[in-house]
Amino acid sequence: MEHQRGVVASLLEVTDAPTVDNFLRPFELSGAQLEVEASIFYTYCSSIGGAEWDRVEAELSPKMTAHEDALYMDPRLYRRFEQLCQADLDPETAYTAREHLKRCQQSGAGLDEAARGELATINNRMAELSTEIGQRIVQAGLDDAVEFTEAELNGLSASQREGLAGEAAATDSSAAYLATLRLPTQQPLLDNLDDAAARARLLDASLRRCDGHDAATDTRESILELVRLRARAAKLLGYPNHAAYVAANSSAGTLENIDALLSPMMAPIARNVAAEAEELAAFVKERWAKDSFTASDWVRAQNQARAEKFSIDDEALTPYLELDNVLEKGVFYAANKLYGLTFTRTEEHGYTDDVVVWKITEEDGTFLGYFLGDYYARPGKRGGAWMHAIVQKSAEGAPASVICNNLNITKPAPGEPTLLSWDEVETAFHEFGHALHGFLSDVRWPSVAGTNVPRDFVEYPSQVNEIWARHPEVLSRYARHYQTGEVLPAAQTEALVASRGYGAGFRMCEIEQAVLLDQAWHRLSEAEVPASPADFEAFEEKALRATGVQHELVPPRYRSAYFNHVFSGGYSAGYYSYTWCEALDADTVAWFQNDAAREGDLGLNREAGEKLRREVLSRGNSRDPKESFAALLGRDVDATALLKRHGLVEA
Repeated sequence: MEHQRGVVASLLEVTDAPTVDNFLRPFELSGAQLEVEASIFYTYCSSIGGAEWDRVEAELSPKMTAHEDALYMDPRLYRRFEQLCQADLDPETAYTAREHLKRCQQSGAGLDEAARGELATINNRMAELSTEIGQRIVQAGLDDAVEFTEAELNGLSASQREGLAGEAAATDSSAAYLATLRLPTQQPLLDNLDDAAARARLLDASLRRCDGHDAATDTRESILELVRLRARAAKLLGYPNHAAYVAANSSAGTLENIDALLSPMMAPIARNVAAEAEELAAFVKERWAKDSFTASDWVRAQNQARAEKFSIDDEALTPYLELDNVLEKGVFYAANKLYGLTFTRTEEHGYTDDVVVWKITEEDGTFLGYFLGDYYARPGKRGGAWMHAIVQKSAEGAPASVICNNLNITKPAPGEPTLLSWDEVETAFHEFGHALHGFLSDVRWPSVAGTNVPRDFVEYPSQVNEIWARHPEVLSRYARHYQTGEVLPAAQTEALVASRGYGAGFRMCEIEQAVLLDQAWHRLSEAEVPASPADFEAFEEKALRATGVQHELVPPRYRSAYFNHVFSGGYSAGYYSYTWCEALDADTVAWFQNDAAREGDLGLNREAGEKLRREVLSRGNSRDPKESFAALLGRDVDATALLKRHGLVEA
């Protein structure tokens, strides 16, 4: 940080008009080493975790925020970028300079000294709060872990039982079996546990996280303070609320544009989820001889009904989904067919023994970088799944990338195979879509390379990459029995493809509740934020009722108290981006499977891959992402494909 401050200070002393050589290039490169160091540091904080990393993260995060503020709040830097934007620059450099200018504006460089000082103080406190909230959410996953007896484990595979025993052994618990809580509300074991009381106990523990029943993991007061500070910061910057501020800096542009996408979906989602609830209640009564149908029954009942309807046996499917095969013969195979990439497993060590490292090269042998796969859950590791770059290549910066994918798969006993659920397979493809966005980036300036795009565009390439998980040719490569090598039977393959839209009402209901909960918190003015944790639950309940999609049997994907994405993970007022990006994704999938298809290959060809690479994946934020999408499809996005995908309009 000190080095970067020194470089920037010297740049601001130059009296000549700013140019690429005397200003932009040295500014862009001034923080290159800091970015790498910080990325390594946050890798340990999120993927290893624990008390010592938490302590240092809590100390450093506010300092990092203060450092960023000191740069982009400086009126002198603002004026230099204003001058640079008036120079004769090539299109990519001009766009990059404008992005820096916009960041200065949104950081408050145009405010008076008193307002800048207040904003810096607010930002520092918000960094402290976000770190604290994230750490408490991780801790709650451990502290509220659910203990099981042997008798309660009916329905679980031997691998799942061994995983729960391993989780218990890795903690101080005296229990024989322990399920630490994963980040979303719905827990993976809800699909497998036969015991209704055990399922209910697991879902209840998930929903009660961070709600004040344990003071050590209570996030409510910190969330209220954070929301209040975000509202105050937005007002200082000239916006009515934090959500409006976020939208103005996103592809959406305005809250009205976000609402225009979301609003037409609410009534059809409500109808669909009500119909699904009625169908599943009848299924449970007939198949389980159970008169009551509860929230903790939903996932298990839905998957059993799906299995019957489409002749899918999830238990029989899992042995065909071994982790190494999914990655090397599935995820990597699709990337080779589309982009000509080659993946070579190395003996390099990661930051923990579980990390596997691959070398990635172009078809002509050009080195693109190293891919790190960290797929197992462990105590202290952040929940969910994510990608991050430790090093991001660019023409003016690093020559190659180092990129990580993280999942949270329960680790099997030593010597046993890692067998995945179908959701975990799709997540592996999704996260590698983010990695491709980084590896295939081909831009000049580091600040706009790879996934450094607006939040409501970053999920688009990763969501598109999920389609290859179900592609018949790709499936036939990786979906092979881990013992016999037998290919997944054709009937199962066809059923997986046919069943994609089943249960869309439930999935859309839980996601859109979370989307609108995020918007509800962040559309508040400072004065409208609830005063105390005692008001927290009432606000959440009112906000959920107002969504129009609340259902008593479908909790939101995240309740507010453990909504890590928006209170600690960088998605504040931006969780809508998953739906926004899925509209882009669905439209692009339709293009792959129709316009880009060759001889029935559903778009799995180099011509289609190279066009996506050229117009989207390689461009980063070196031009308006909406232009990149339009360059790919020849038009703006049409949300019809998304509505059809989820049965919200007639197909």
